Amino acid sequence: MRAPTLYGAPGKMTQRLAGTVIGTQGLAVFFGALVARGLASAKGEDISSTFLLLGSVLAVLCILDAGLLRRPWGVTLGWGLQIATFASAIVVPAMLVVAILFAALWLTALAQGRAMDERITQVDAQWYAAQAASGPDLPSPDRSGSKSQAPIPSERESSLPDPSGEQPSSQDG
Repeated sequence: MRAPTLYGAPGKMTQRLAGTVIGTQGLAVFFGALVARGLASAKGEDISSTFLLLGSVLAVLCILDAGLLRRPWGVTLGWGLQIATFASAIVVPAMLVVAILFAALWLTALAQGRAMDERITQVDAQWYAAQAASGPDLPSPDRSGSKSQAPIPSERESSLPDPSGEQPSSQDG
């Protein structure tokens, strides 16, 4: 297993998996903030609203990071949010279980997402190589996200029989 990604823009599948994990973590962190506020309020501590505010900020950052993973620093922010979730266990000890669970999911999402991105790239390269070997008129892969137009069939290709088996009717005359 390779070292986990610490910085850099991940591939599409990694973004999707890690975004799901970190977004869901935001919900769990928010519920942890509600618990922290409730516990502090039950003890009569004045810091209960501060716990709610800090937990809410952490939760919002988790949810925002789900969309920011396409940026090179998005993964780094995700690692920082993992550490902050571990730190929240100081206030609510049960958050340690949540932090361990989401750290394991975060690592899995980064590792499996990268493996899926590499496999997709490999399969795409094989497919385009096979298509290039079968005919030179095919367009090259366009990774920019814009729609590429299909090639115009040459005269030789347009005179080929229909793949359905029907013969074209020609009326000379």
